Amino acid sequence: MKFAHLLTCFVLALGLCEAAPAQNAPVPVVAAENFYGDVIRQLGGDHVQVKSILSNPDQDPHLFETSPKTARALQHAALVVYNGADYDPWMDKLLGASKSNGKRTAIVAAQLVSKKAGDNPHLWYDPATMPVVAKAISAYLAGADSSHKSDYDARLASFLASLKPIDKAVAQLKACYHGVPVTATEPVFGYMADAIGFEMRNQRFQLVAMNETEPSANDIVAFEKDLRERRVHVLIYNSQATEALTKRMLGIAQDAHVPSISVTETLPAGKTYQQWMTSQLDTLSSALQEWQR
Repeated sequence: MKFAHLLTCFVLALGLCEAAPAQNAPVPVVAAENFYGDVIRQLGGDHVQVKSILSNPDQDPHLFETSPKTARALQHAALVVYNGADYDPWMDKLLGASKSNGKRTAIVAAQLVSKKAGDNPHLWYDPATMPVVAKAISAYLAGADSSHKSDYDARLASFLASLKPIDKAVAQLKACYHGVPVTATEPVFGYMADAIGFEMRNQRFQLVAMNETEPSANDIVAFEKDLRERRVHVLIYNSQATEALTKRMLGIAQDAHVPSISVTETLPAGKTYQQWMTSQLDTLSSALQEWQR
């Protein structure tokens, strides 16, 4: 049975429909990824009820598959927030399989920042993305729950102010390390690396790895040479997708005394989006300083 038909069956069996929030009740929101869910909670406080679908920091998000449980999570959502750019295509399929009565709103981060399938989908690592997404979410909440508009406005202002330390950390790294060569096993950190101004090497290897196909022998050799000859200052790897080749590169980096740092695609438990970004930037700064010693 085809996937789309299965989704339709799930939806019909569960009575999936879109409902507007009752007056004075929390606005029901579903986020495909938990970092968007965290931002929604910060913007909505007690006025929102948020369910995040991807929330396991030990799971490779690219291997996620939908289920009836996923469909149930959307049953009463008035607002759905997801990444787009083909990062979470299962969300498009779920929404397409459900009948809309016009009372559910979808906010797609990729559409807000003019990205599409084929672009690097890890948009939340671009410092410019989350302010735009936050403003769109806040505008929806203020319109859907106008009695709490002043609270939403204040929370948005507070959220945008809380991103300033991230921008400051990026600016400081850029001032010190613009043009410094680094490498990565996947382009998860790509937008942040661009914001800092790194020379990112082995990008073809990264794209192949992200798409779960095998890099060419030449690309592997070039990557290994960069590490063995210490042509790069840091190796950035996705700790949620540590395949055999990633482990091999980490071993080579360790032998060559090239610092490595892990990044994740999912918000770690117990952290806010801001804490997550800041901690990774702090780790990166320490690694860059280690290379110089």
